[in-house]
Amino acid sequence: MPTPHDRERPPSGPVLEPVRVLRPRRFDALAELMREMETAPAPAAHPDEDETQELPPVPAPARTTAVLRRTAVAGAVAAAALLGFGCALLLPGRQDAAATEPAHRPATTAPPATTPATTPATTPAPTPTVSLAPTAATDPDGPGTLRQGDTGPEVTELQRRLLRIPDVYRNGSTSGAYDTDLTAAVARFQLWYGISGDETGVYGDDTRRALESRTGPDDS
Repeated sequence: MPTPHDRERPPSGPVLEPVRVLRPRRFDALAELMREMETAPAPAAHPDEDETQELPPVPAPARTTAVLRRTAVAGAVAAAALLGFGCALLLPGRQDAAATEPAHRPATTAPPATTPATTPATTPAPTPTVSLAPTAATDPDGPGTLRQGDTGPEVTELQRRLLRIPDVYRNGSTSGAYDTDLTAAVARFQLWYGISGDETGVYGDDTRRALESRTGPDDS
């Protein structure tokens, strides 16, 4: 059985070196070709090149022309409208200036003086004076009403009658003066006995009838 070749051990024999092949470059042929190109005559022009002409311009379509015309007309109308609007704005200002200008100018001629016509003086007729007899104001609480500030024998009678009503005018005075204590006593009597026809604290017709019906005739 053959033994495998040992890879680590180089084979025996001569060592081979790479071979370099040198090919000579022919620079003479390239230089000769360049010379021929320089000395060669220029190629003749094509016979049809001189006869060529520029193409005629392409006409714009009719639709484009109509659009341009409409645009120009719209621009002219807009410019006229703006011009009219500006004139309308300037016209009122000129009218106001013209209206106010004569007002500031001084008057050159004075107006003719007018003499007032003389009229005979008339004396007004005297107005007749009507004398009215003084009438006593009607009291809403009835005639003979007594209230705070009054004095006299009627007030004294009221005080004596209230003294007969229990706890209404306790230890009250009979001086004949309608003072604050008497006013409070009258108001108390009206409240306790349900009298609402007169003002509070005022001795009117309703309060008088209720008090006289409960006290009887005056003993004095």
